[in-house]
Amino acid sequence: MGKRRNNKQLLTSLSKKQKKHLKEFGEVHPFDDVVSEKSERTQVVELVPSPEHSDAEAEHLDEEEDEPEEKTAYQKLLTTLNRPSGDDHSEEETTDDEEEEDLGVEENSVDKEDGNDDDDDGEEEEEPEDSGVVLTQASESEKVVHEGGEDFIDKEHESQFCLEGNLIGERGQEDIGDVDQDNDMYFQHFGTELSEDDMQKITLGTKPNTQIKWPKMGSLFCTTPLETFGALSSHKDLPAFHKLLETSCSNTKTLNSKEEAEETSAFQFELLALMGTYKDLYYPENCPLKVGSQVRSAYCLHALNHVLKANSLVLTHNAQLREQQQEAKKGAELEHELRDQGLTRPKVLILVPFRGVVLQIIHILISLLESKGKKVVVSNKKRFKDEYGNDSDTKPNRPDDYHAIFLGNVDDHFRMGISIIRNSMRLYAPFYSSDIIIASPLGLRTVLGVEGEFNRDFDFLSSIEMLIVDQADVFLMQNWEHVLHVMKHMNLQPLESHGVDFSRVRMWNLNNLAQHYRQTLVFSSIQDPQISNILSKQCANYRGQVSVKNIPKTGSICQVLVQLPHVFQMFSSDSFINHNARFQYFVDKVLPQYRDSVMSHTLVYIPSYFDYVRLRNYMKKQEMNFASVCEYSSKSEVNRARHFFMNGDKQFMLYTERFHFYKRYVIKGIQNLVFYGLPSFPHFYSEVCNMLAAGGQGEVTSWTCTALYSRFDAHKLSAITGAQRAGQMLHSNKSVHLFITGEDQAS
Repeated sequence: MGKRRNNKQLLTSLSKKQKKHLKEFGEVHPFDDVVSEKSERTQVVELVPSPEHSDAEAEHLDEEEDEPEEKTAYQKLLTTLNRPSGDDHSEEETTDDEEEEDLGVEENSVDKEDGNDDDDDGEEEEEPEDSGVVLTQASESEKVVHEGGEDFIDKEHESQFCLEGNLIGERGQEDIGDVDQDNDMYFQHFGTELSEDDMQKITLGTKPNTQIKWPKMGSLFCTTPLETFGALSSHKDLPAFHKLLETSCSNTKTLNSKEEAEETSAFQFELLALMGTYKDLYYPENCPLKVGSQVRSAYCLHALNHVLKANSLVLTHNAQLREQQQEAKKGAELEHELRDQGLTRPKVLILVPFRGVVLQIIHILISLLESKGKKVVVSNKKRFKDEYGNDSDTKPNRPDDYHAIFLGNVDDHFRMGISIIRNSMRLYAPFYSSDIIIASPLGLRTVLGVEGEFNRDFDFLSSIEMLIVDQADVFLMQNWEHVLHVMKHMNLQPLESHGVDFSRVRMWNLNNLAQHYRQTLVFSSIQDPQISNILSKQCANYRGQVSVKNIPKTGSICQVLVQLPHVFQMFSSDSFINHNARFQYFVDKVLPQYRDSVMSHTLVYIPSYFDYVRLRNYMKKQEMNFASVCEYSSKSEVNRARHFFMNGDKQFMLYTERFHFYKRYVIKGIQNLVFYGLPSFPHFYSEVCNMLAAGGQGEVTSWTCTALYSRFDAHKLSAITGAQRAGQMLHSNKSVHLFITGEDQAS
């Protein structure tokens, strides 16, 4: 400790220039060295004469770094000097210690905790380098601990859940030798080898469409790129389930929650039959209040059945390979290759919007794996409940669908790997040791990164065989770009091998055809072109696609309770993404009607945030009296805007759809309502219209409602007005249509 005290005193005696040189170069400038009065002959060190030998240096660089006692030219120079006695002893030691004091401030605290001074004279020259290593390792370990609190990864149970080191169970529950593989759709789908002609038909050929109707699912539109596999038939059969799931599937209580067992099992029977064909599926009627839990239970059963069959096949082949190796030692010849894997282990990717949904999925998976007298061993279950448990405050006076969507923990940044072996489940498994990955689009986006980033990784998505997108409509309210970013990185060739045994990899994985074998299941509560575009543009399943398209008979306009005239104005547009036509029509035709002071208390409902920004900037330039609220507005800004609008201090209020989705506030004081675009959720139309009765201002006869639409808003229009009325409005020669609601209540 005394030595360090002396070093600190010497450090304070240095000038600013000397300290700067010490910090930058790790040593005091030779001009400031204390040398003896007796001059010594300077040692000449020969350097490399020319950079032409740089290649030779590069070849022997590692050998030179391995030499333990190699000294620099400056250190050789110091050895020629005589060390003075007394107060001037060991200037080299002082210099090194001062460097340690200056560069290793954080190290002092580490040394104090360890109780070690590390002041041995024999290690004086190497001490600064070692100190830097210690500091770097300490900071990295602290970073790992800090990040581990957010992204914990279980590495303790790696050997237990490793497929390569496990064999079939003692009771043969993993053995698939007695399974009829010819009639099992799993083995048919992944055992099919596509020819070059088939590939051309899938990518360039026409896809014939057929339509059938099932009792519970309704109208099903099927596209089949290859005629060999045929279209969907009216005959419905459940897929063959794994042995571990047979008892769970026979129990209808596992599959339903609140609905009656018969009706629920009938709906899930058709849904499982559709998913069992391994065709892509788009189901846009996944209402969280009615069938949300049933759909989630069904796709969990399908995904778990897929994973168990895949793992059972690998474990069975492991035992067969061991037997073949033992026979090979005796002189027998090896049989044909057993190809049963992808380039990476993850097989199922489930995209969900919130952590609370992950909690429900894990509970369903555990209940499906449980059998009579046997419980599932779940690793890291306590940590999972703490991180994914109920963490949301219940907000009163909200609609039922709001509570169903935002149930539980509503954090939208997460990702977790799950590995399953027999009756054991490991949560927080590393991605490359996982069978199922459950994540949010934002959670995956931070891992996938973008081109140019150093720490990006997307190899774990190379062999995904099943993609499940749950609550795709909620992703529209978050950030749809994250979903598209994930889709772009699906089934790409990995950049590294990740320890895969290429002799076990399927040939279509090696030939980069995994996207044609991937099944994509998309569940949403609304029909939206952006969601359907995923299946039409970014999915190429060789077995085709199935889309549920049921025509709505009555629209949400029937749920409007106030007496209100609804004026629907149609504008011409040449493209779905052309926002200029809507903006010009609103500015030229609609906005002048409401700029009069008589038309005060006007709320403008805007579905798109980009349209909101454009309209807000226009009103600022025109110096119009308006308030605005969006999903990025603070609570104080929202309160001020609502107060000024209700009191009439602000004539207009710009109101975004995502703000209404997350808050569901009742805006008081509305007398005139303008829908800049039709709501994505049809029930939002009736909710906003019914807000007019909340303020109690103005006469009922003076209330107005105007909605803009184009021919590309057919799905939204039919969900609001009904399919029959929407067809008439879209094909009519008139561009303005009037509906009046609430006449019976008013009278």
